[in-house]
Amino acid sequence: MTTLNRPGAPDGHVCGIDTAMEVIGGKWKVLILWALHEHPHRRFGELRRLLPGITEKVLASHLREMEADGVVRRVSYDEVPPRVEYSLTGDGEHLNDALRPLAAWGSERTAARGAGERADRSAPPVRAPSGRTASTPPDRHRG
Repeated sequence: MTTLNRPGAPDGHVCGIDTAMEVIGGKWKVLILWALHEHPHRRFGELRRLLPGITEKVLASHLREMEADGVVRRVSYDEVPPRVEYSLTGDGEHLNDALRPLAAWGSERTAARGAGERADRSAPPVRAPSGRTASTPPDRHRG
């Protein structure tokens, strides 16, 4: 995934998060990284089965991009029938380590929502400048 240069940023990146998002941006890339971490050295079809809902086109495209970014290794074996396996590089493993706290946050959030313990429920309702609560819809017809 290529990020266009932004004004004032000589390499086109504003910060480290921007650089990381260039590598992991998109709906499936983080899930591909996680699948390869949990199931190393997988063939294309195996990866596709590990990621329900991903299309072959998107998986192939993301794997090519991730290989170009140096986080996924593609090994082609000279066999009949041909065999290709994907695995994480050292940078890919390091990236997964960086994503671990994000995964923990997501798991905690899912558990809290499942238990009905959303943090914002205990807070008083936020008042809009009009005096209405933020969840109260505005009057559509004012006379």
